[in-house]
Amino acid sequence: MSEEKKGFFGRLVAGLAKTRKNIVSGFESVFSGFSRIDDDFYEELEEILIMGDIGVRATEEILDSLKEKVKENKIKDPADCKELLIDSIKEQMNVGDTAYRFEDEKSVVLIIGVNGVGKTTTVGKLAGKLKSQNKKVIMAAADTFRAAAGEQLHEWANRAGVDIVGGQDGADPAAVVFDAVQAAKARKADVLLCDTAGRLHNKKNLMEELKKINRILEKEYPEAYRETLVVLDATTGQNALVQAKQFSEAAEITGIVLTKMDGTAKGGIAVAIHSELGIPVKYIGVGETIDDLQKFDADQFVDALFDTQTEE
Repeated sequence: MSEEKKGFFGRLVAGLAKTRKNIVSGFESVFSGFSRIDDDFYEELEEILIMGDIGVRATEEILDSLKEKVKENKIKDPADCKELLIDSIKEQMNVGDTAYRFEDEKSVVLIIGVNGVGKTTTVGKLAGKLKSQNKKVIMAAADTFRAAAGEQLHEWANRAGVDIVGGQDGADPAAVVFDAVQAAKARKADVLLCDTAGRLHNKKNLMEELKKINRILEKEYPEAYRETLVVLDATTGQNALVQAKQFSEAAEITGIVLTKMDGTAKGGIAVAIHSELGIPVKYIGVGETIDDLQKFDADQFVDALFDTQTEE
């Protein structure tokens, strides 16, 4: 594991401490407290998973997979189920090899999410990551609704060393995207990153705006691969799932970015979102620096979640 990955894994283990306390301590008591595998044992596991924000559908799928493995391996002792349960959760979370196709093609990445979830910061961090892969990146500051969003994005653009288009408060977001597409074509950009306004309390306007932006992208930049990432705050738990559902009504979401994983007791929501919506978590964030946003790795996440050696 590279130093960057190792450092991130350590922060992830630390960040998931509250979630671990919430879920894993319950598991330990089930695995050691039951003498046989029966309905009561599975019921207890089900309760812990649901209470840990893993969600009803994901819990059912994880337990179905576990029951199958128990049967196949003729397991009788509850203590032997722990590794199988961990494997079932990892399978549930697997993102697949094509999840980051936008990195290898000329692409447009739309970043959406409500205000306060770390959306603009995520755009900045992604720009920095892509730039470090020697990609030519242009940012579109199409969140013209929130005061200072453009200013914030300009700071990130300077930090990452990438070009930026727009950023004027009150400008038409679709017009900003139009200008950014022309710039991306003229400057032969690899990736166009678009920050968009997030105001779910006025859903109709937001949806209309996203549709307008999508129409411009389809008309002006049909050759670009499209990625739409919704940024969610992990600390809000089930509310993040509700937001993801609402955004998926307005746009074709291809991935989730979960921010603020450090210090949340609701880290299980990563599993729930993936299962309920069929949309993979592609990035997770555990802090403020560029390195604190990393590609989601199911094995790494579940290992960090079950790292019971870590001091709470």
